[in-house]
Amino acid sequence: MSKKIGVVQRIDFIKEISSGKKVLHLGCTNYPYTEDSIKNEMLLHFDLKKTAKELYGFDFDQAGLDILYKYGTEKLYRADLEKLEDVNLNETFDVIIAGEIIEHLSNPGLFLKGIKRFMHSKTALVITTINAYGILRFLLYGLRGKGGANEPVHPDHVAYYSYKTLSLVLQRENFRVENFCFYDIGNEHRPFNRGVYNFINDMSIKISPQMADGVIAVCMLNDKN
Repeated sequence: MSKKIGVVQRIDFIKEISSGKKVLHLGCTNYPYTEDSIKNEMLLHFDLKKTAKELYGFDFDQAGLDILYKYGTEKLYRADLEKLEDVNLNETFDVIIAGEIIEHLSNPGLFLKGIKRFMHSKTALVITTINAYGILRFLLYGLRGKGGANEPVHPDHVAYYSYKTLSLVLQRENFRVENFCFYDIGNEHRPFNRGVYNFINDMSIKISPQMADGVIAVCMLNDKN
């Protein structure tokens, strides 16, 4: 791994790495929150549209794609991320954004195998996901009781990832991690959190960045084959 940095803002990081590039955005609709995200000017796909040289979007939720079409968005494709061989598109990209996706997948290996057809030798695959060791989840889980049943987890998540586990999944599919960092809870989310949670988060990551909310891996293929 050539580079490792501390804690970043996830949205800012994605926008910066995508600026001026040909970009494929996976999970582009944020459905079922598409309309709310657009109204609150928080839809990442619209931000990328302003900065990317060329932008494509994949999503499996047709309802979300229909909403983006309504707003004049083009180059959208319905795609099952575990069956990317079925997508009728023959393009490669400079940057592929897989933001908050991998923790939803039953078969991440199938996704990583499938995404290679959209990569050239210098494509950067950017994977962001929640951190298995995020301090706020540990705190909430410890305080909620009920024998572990009251877990603060998204109902569609099937896995947690850390530096070691995410790196191993990537290595098994012949990817190398060029850059690994942690992302903060996000300026867009702070107003909705209790102040004490933001305080605990901020103090904790000053001591140990690895307790931040999520992780980011920027990776490339070891070879095109």
